Formats: sequence, structure tokens, C-alpha cells
Amino acid sequence: QVQLVESGGGLVQAGGSLRLSCAASGMLLRINDMGWFRQAPGKERELVAIITSGGTTNYADSVKGRFTISRDNAKNTVYLQMNNLKPEDTAVYYCLMDVTSTTRRTYWGQGTQVTVSS
Repeated sequence: QVQLVESGGGLVQAGGSLRLSCAASGMLLRINDMGWFRQAPGKERELVAIITSGGTTNYADSVKGRFTISRDNAKNTVYLQMNNLKPEDTAVYYCLMDVTSTTRRTYWGQGTQVTVSS
């Protein structure tokens, strides 16, 4: 079994920064894609950023130039550096990992709240 544990959410003023982390543990052989999604109240979950095993990144248009996704393969961890935060970034942020262990499947983190005040 594989577990993802997120950290780093909180309350910040507009223009501020936060760094989210998501670490995987358990029986895993390889982590393929890693990513971050978010879900605001009353809205569907949406992709924020994704990073492949080769380091290729892709971002939602709404966060380009403000957010940076990165990964540390030695620590089985993905990060999301969020700068110049806006009130519309307020949401629960979920990490996602495509993991190969005895099988290949997708795992989700428990979610961490990010609140940006104006």
C-alpha cells in the first residue's frame, strides 16, 4: 500500500507565498507522473500542475508564471511553490501520484487547505 501525506497549506494574504509538499511512503517501485489539483467550494476539481518522471512540467493557465512544481525522486516528494497568491487561489489542494508497485495506479493525498485573503 502507498500513502501520500501533504503539508504546507494555510492562510496567507494576497501577494504572499506558500510551499506545499507531498511525500509518498510504502511499497513502491517507481513514481511516474506527479501533480497537484485543487477544488474550490462549489467547483469541480481542476488540474493545477503536473510533472513527469522526466521533469517535463505543465501548468493551468491561471497559475502560469506564479506557481512552480518540482520533485525530489530520492525523497518520493513533489512540491508546489506558490507565489503572488490571489484570493481566487483559495481551495483545497490535492497531490496525485501515478505509482508503480505490485500494480500501477493513481494515489491521492488527503488535501490541504489554502486560503488567500484580500
